[in-house]
Amino acid sequence: MFLTMPTELFIASIKQNKSNMKKNYFIAIASLLTLAMQAQKIEFTAPEAYPEGIAYDAKAKTYYVSSARLGTIGKVSPEGIYKEIYTSPDLKSSYGLKLHPDGKRLFVCISDANHSKFSSLDTYRVMARLISIDLQTGKKSTDVDLSKLIPGKHFANDIAFDGAGNAYVTDSYANAVYKVEGNKASVFCKSTLFVTQGTGLNGIVWSPDGYLIVASSGKGSLFKIDMKNPEAVEKIKVDQFFPGADGLAWQGKELVLVQNGGVNKIFKLSSQDGWKTAKPVAATLSSALFAFPSTAAVDGDKVWIMNAKFHELTEKNNVPSKDFKIQQAVFKSL
Repeated sequence: MFLTMPTELFIASIKQNKSNMKKNYFIAIASLLTLAMQAQKIEFTAPEAYPEGIAYDAKAKTYYVSSARLGTIGKVSPEGIYKEIYTSPDLKSSYGLKLHPDGKRLFVCISDANHSKFSSLDTYRVMARLISIDLQTGKKSTDVDLSKLIPGKHFANDIAFDGAGNAYVTDSYANAVYKVEGNKASVFCKSTLFVTQGTGLNGIVWSPDGYLIVASSGKGSLFKIDMKNPEAVEKIKVDQFFPGADGLAWQGKELVLVQNGGVNKIFKLSSQDGWKTAKPVAATLSSALFAFPSTAAVDGDKVWIMNAKFHELTEKNNVPSKDFKIQQAVFKSL
C-alpha cells in the first residue's frame, strides 16, 4: 500500500527543507568566522626585519624572533613590544632559533640564503653558522661554522636539541643534518632521500623516543632519522603531501607542521606506530589568512605562528614592511 501526501503539504515540506538548508548554511559560515576570530594576534613593529624563526621563553614570557632581511635577533613581549637583543654586521640573515634546554642561551641559525639586505658574493648561499646568545648578558657565547662540513651551497635553516643539549641543524641546500656538541660540528645525517631542487630539509624536532623528524619543503614530505643509526632514514607515510613544509613543533604527542608555499595552513599530525606512518588530525581554516607562515612556538595549549611575509620579498616593487604579526593557530578537527 502506498501513502500519499497532499500537494500543498508536499510543497510546504520542500520549502521548509530549503529554509532549513539555508539556515544551516549561514550557521556553518558564522561558526567558521567565529572560529577564525577567536585567534589571538600579537602585532609588533620591526622595520624590514621579516622574522622567520620564533621561540617562546615561558619563564620570561617572551617570544624571540629572527630576521631573514637584517639578521637581527629580537624579542617580542605579549603586548607587542619589539626590542633588539643582538645584532652584528656579520649577521646576513637569521632563521630558525631555539631556546637551549638550560634556559640560559638562545641558539640561532645564520645564513645568507636568499633574502638578506646585506648579502655579499663571499657569503651568498655559502654561509652556514650556528651561534648562541647569552640571554643574561646579551653577548654571543658560541659561533660554529658549518659551511666546511660538506662542499657546495649551504643554508642553515632550523634547529632542535636532544636530551643532552646537543644541537641538530638542517641544511636546506646541502640536504644534510649537522650535529653540534659544544663547539664541535659534524655531519650527522645525509641521505639521497633528502635530495630535491631548491629548498630541501627545513623544520626539525627531536623525540625522546630516539629519533629526529625533519620536514622537506621541496618534497613536501616528513622523514624519520634513527638517533642510534642515522643512516637509517625512513620516509614517514602520510596520505598527503605538504609542499612548502616549513617549521615543526611538538604539542604533546601531536606534531605541528607549518606549510606555506601558497597553502598557508597549519596542520597537526598524529601517529600510532612510532611515526612510521602519520595522518593529519586537525588544520587551520583558510579564513585564518596567514601571511607566509614559517615557524611555530608552543605555549601550553596554544600554538603561535610567525608570519614571515616572504611573499613581499619576491615582489620587488613592494615597500618593505615595518609591521609583523605572531598569530595563534586555531585548529579544526579533520
